[in-house]
Amino acid sequence: MYFPRHNAGWSVQLRQKMNSMNEQMKDPRVYLAAERTLLAWIRTGLALMGFGFVLARFGLFLRTLTPTENIRQAQSPHFSISSGISLIVAGVAVQIISLVQYRRLIHRLNSGSAQFDRPSLVGSAVAVLMALVGSAMAIYLIVFREN
Repeated sequence: MYFPRHNAGWSVQLRQKMNSMNEQMKDPRVYLAAERTLLAWIRTGLALMGFGFVLARFGLFLRTLTPTENIRQAQSPHFSISSGISLIVAGVAVQIISLVQYRRLIHRLNSGSAQFDRPSLVGSAVAVLMALVGSAMAIYLIVFREN
């Protein structure tokens, strides 16, 4: 952006532009969008915790079926329980991190210093975590499938 040295009007234009940006930051739609994002992260954390609980209980279900059905017993019976607990812990971490991010964003919006120039680190981490969990589950099902 070019600002001429001898033109006094540039400082007025700059102040007007800054005031306009501050007014946009104070727009209630920005705060409501931040709240919707927080609620979406809460749903994601709850889904992770629910999936972890189901995965942990799935191992118990398989152990109860083993004597009556022709299912090969897993050599590592605690895999589903430890995986489930890990997902529950990941869900709790998503809840806490999303709340911290939300509060920081609201603080930055109130101070007028919010910038939206980077991707979501939490979203990327959850995507990688779920890809790893899905891969581990696929490997588990391939290795311990019914003969």
